[in-house]
Amino acid sequence: MDTSVRGAGLQSYDPTYDPLVSPGPGRNQEYAPTYWVGTAGPPPGDDGPIDGDRDVDVAIIGSGFTGLATALFLAKEHGIKAAVLEANRVAWGCTSRNGGQGQNASGRLYRSQWIERWGKDVARRLDAEIRGGFNTFSELVAQIDCDAQPGGHLYIAHRDKKMAFLRSEGKLMREQFGYDTRILSREEVHRDYVRDEEASGALHEPDGISVHPLKLAYGYIRMARQHGATLHPASGVTGWRTEGGRHLLQTPGGVVRARTVAVATGAYTAASLHPSLAGRCYPVLSNSIVTRPLTDDELARTNFLTHEAITDTRTLRFYYRLLPDRRVQIGSRSAVTGADARHPRHEKLLIDGLYRKFPPLRGIEIDYSWWGWVDVSHDMMPRIVQPDPAQSVFYALGYGGNGVSFSAHAGRRMAERVAGRTDPAFTLPIYDSPLPLHALAPFRRLGQALLYRWYYLKDEVL
Repeated sequence: MDTSVRGAGLQSYDPTYDPLVSPGPGRNQEYAPTYWVGTAGPPPGDDGPIDGDRDVDVAIIGSGFTGLATALFLAKEHGIKAAVLEANRVAWGCTSRNGGQGQNASGRLYRSQWIERWGKDVARRLDAEIRGGFNTFSELVAQIDCDAQPGGHLYIAHRDKKMAFLRSEGKLMREQFGYDTRILSREEVHRDYVRDEEASGALHEPDGISVHPLKLAYGYIRMARQHGATLHPASGVTGWRTEGGRHLLQTPGGVVRARTVAVATGAYTAASLHPSLAGRCYPVLSNSIVTRPLTDDELARTNFLTHEAITDTRTLRFYYRLLPDRRVQIGSRSAVTGADARHPRHEKLLIDGLYRKFPPLRGIEIDYSWWGWVDVSHDMMPRIVQPDPAQSVFYALGYGGNGVSFSAHAGRRMAERVAGRTDPAFTLPIYDSPLPLHALAPFRRLGQALLYRWYYLKDEVL
């Protein structure tokens, strides 16, 4: 039964929400004004807000990619019909605000860093798991009309000195992991892909699918509900206690009593949600803009021949691509706090970056501008874990901006863990330990501001 309350009682979107200081993400808020929201069409049906006390086997907190994928795989592969609890509208957080780039990656570390940290054997097993995750994502994308743009990932060297890093990483990916990577000269990038004037060359990776993320999420919703999961917007968890082996989740409409809880709230996790989550992820803001559609002349002058996912080699990297309707989307990191997120200088950073890369687009109209929070773990890798074996609580968090694709597989793996399944992959670092707690957590914001200044010097000056 569809008891959706679309539009009814919606609250205004709060652009200053900050996970480190806000008590929670609000209730039944409207979406951020993203291009994805503006072009996805009406959301699919849901099961309405929680409207009384109820018992469930599994409650999933968060209706983004991870929560929806967990609900889908629990129902489809394990016969468990979970209830998904969402504070605002479905897919309200990062899922409706990201850049839509699905890459064969997860977390912030490169494969060379995997080897440095864990050795070649673990790195190869981890690569097989991440590659399997990309296959899970690809299989779901193939079943959903989400404006998929396959072709790979173009990793642009924004300065000459970055080519050495790309050559080294590309060689390692070929020789140690069997990827068909290619190093491209500046001339090849300009001739065959795009005339990015900052490009000194690029590393081309064969795996990558860009998507319309909200259309993809809508597809997850339809599939999950078809298999028996329920989805409850305007039903955020405002209190959580455990009694007699049951988790009592207080929502505005009633208490949900669950045998098991799976947390999939990403960077929008309220600090007080559960003790196992406090201080485990660091929320970082990312801004994005989308231009008006390019004219034939602008397309010719920028030579945008590719729709692939593109990122550059800045530490605070730019991510960008040509959308199916000939608009350019570009994003990067921005403000440190939610209170500062609306300052025009953050949008200007993106506009200036767009102009540097594509001078023919100088002065082009910007039709959409937004920002959202990214969940970054303190060791730069995600976790899909049961942090305390004595408690039936699980979480999948910490993608560090690479969650568009791997969240699908994380949902599948979290569903397996909730269902009590075992797998040799669960001995890998992303499955066998909780997210680390930062010893200097109260001072992270100060450190972040200083790091951003250092990163700018390293990326642009030194």
